[in-house]
Amino acid sequence: MLSACVSRRVRDRIPSLLALAPVPALVAALLSPAGTTLVLPEPPFRMTLVLDVRGAMLLGVGALLWIVAGAYASSHLRSDPNAGRFAEWWLLTLAGNLGVFIAADLVSFYLTFSVVSLAAWGLIAHDGTPGSRRAGVIYVALAVLSEAFLLIAFVFMAEATPNGSLLIRDAVAALPLSPWRDASLVLLILGFGLKIGFVPGMLSAFYGVVVGITQQNPKTVLAYSSVSQMGLLSAALGMGLASGDIGAALGASFSAAHHVLVKGGLFLAIGVCATAVRRLWPVVIPAAVLALGLGGLPLTGGMLAKLAAKAQLGDGVVGIFATLSSVGSTLLMLHFLYRLAQTAPEDPAKGAPTTLVRPWLVMAVAAVAVPWILYPTIESGSLLAAVGRTTLWAALWPALIGGVLAVGLWRWRDRMPRVPEGDIVVVGERAMRATICWSEAIERADDYLQQWPVASLLLLTFVITLGTVMLARG
Repeated sequence: MLSACVSRRVRDRIPSLLALAPVPALVAALLSPAGTTLVLPEPPFRMTLVLDVRGAMLLGVGALLWIVAGAYASSHLRSDPNAGRFAEWWLLTLAGNLGVFIAADLVSFYLTFSVVSLAAWGLIAHDGTPGSRRAGVIYVALAVLSEAFLLIAFVFMAEATPNGSLLIRDAVAALPLSPWRDASLVLLILGFGLKIGFVPGMLSAFYGVVVGITQQNPKTVLAYSSVSQMGLLSAALGMGLASGDIGAALGASFSAAHHVLVKGGLFLAIGVCATAVRRLWPVVIPAAVLALGLGGLPLTGGMLAKLAAKAQLGDGVVGIFATLSSVGSTLLMLHFLYRLAQTAPEDPAKGAPTTLVRPWLVMAVAAVAVPWILYPTIESGSLLAAVGRTTLWAALWPALIGGVLAVGLWRWRDRMPRVPEGDIVVVGERAMRATICWSEAIERADDYLQQWPVASLLLLTFVITLGTVMLARG
C-alpha cells in the first residue's frame, strides 16, 4: 500500500483503506505455526524473521490495535487535505512497528526499530501547529539519541557473539561472558529507556503517578501512566531474567499486550468523549473498566497482567512496591476519568458519530476479552486460580485504597502543583535556552575584547598590576 502511494490518484484513496493494512499481520499471528522462520534475502543483506509465541502475541495484539485505529483515523481524515501524506507516514510507521515483533537478528531489529521511531514524527507533527512541531522536534531528538545508544550496544553484542552470528538469541546467550557486558547493558538501558520514559528501578512506577496526577490533559495523564506501567514491566522482566526464569519474557509480553490494548482503547475514548455529550456515560463506563484494570481491578485483564508479573517480582520488598504501585495506578486512572469527562463539549444535543464509536467499542471489548484468552498460554496462567477468593481480594484492596486517595485528590485538586507537560524535557529546554543566551553573550564579549584598543588596554593593566605585586613582595 505504501508503494502504491507513488500514484497520486491511489494515494488519495489510501486513507479510507488504512484498516486493511495490518490484516495480514493479524492472520499470521493467528494461523502461523509457532517458530515459523523466514530468511530473506541472502547475505550481506540477510533478514531473519521469526514468529514465536511471544512474537505472535504482540504481533496479533499490535495488528488488532492498528486495524481499529485505522478505521478510527479514516473517519477523521475525510476532510483533511493532507490525508494522503498522513497515510504515508502511517503505513511506514506500521511497517516498522510490526517488523519489530518478528525481527530475529540485530540488524533487522535495528532497522525496523529505527523506521518506527523516525516515521512516527510524521504522525506527531501532522497538523502543523506550533505545539505539534515542538513535540516532533523533541521526539526526533530523543529517538536519534536512543538509536545511537542501541547501535553501539548492538555492535558490542555482535562482537562478542561466536561464529559471527547476528541472531538476537545468540547475542543474548553470549552476553554474560562478553568483555563488554556491562557497557552493553548500560547502553541497552539508555537506548530503550529513552523510548519509554524510563527512570531507574521501581522509581518509574511511582514517578509517573506523582507527576500524572498534576496534569489536566487526559492524553498527558495517559502518557505518564505509561511511564509508570513500563517501569513496573521493566522491573519484572529484569528480575525474571536475572534469576534465570525462562518464562519471564513470555510474562512480560503478556503484560505488554494488555497494556497495548488498554491504552489504545483509552486514547480512542478521548476522541469519542471530545465529540459527544448526549451519550457520554456509555463511553465513560467501559473506559472506567479499562482504566481501573491498569490498577489490577478484579476480573479485568489488568488483574491477570499483575498476576503474570508477580511470578517474577515475588513477595519480597519489590513485590510490596509492586502492590503499592497498583494503588498509585488506580489513583491516577480515576484522575484520568475525571479529566476525560471534562473534555466533553458543552452542546448537550451533540452525539459522537458511529464511525468513531464502533472502533472504540471493538477496542474496549478486545481489551477485556483478549487477556483472558491469552492468559492460559503463559506458564503461571491458571484461570481457576485467577478467580479464587484470595486472588480477588488481593486485587481488590489496592483498588479500594486508590479510590479513597482519589477522593482526597479531588477535594484538594486546586492546590496541586502545576508540573508542565514533559517535566524534565521542559527543564532541559529552559537550560538549553539559557546556555544559548550565555554563549551568545560570551561570544560578543570575546569579539569586543579581541579589538586592538581594548586588548592593548587590558594588557597594559595586567602588566602594571603584575609589576605592582612583584614590587610589593620585594
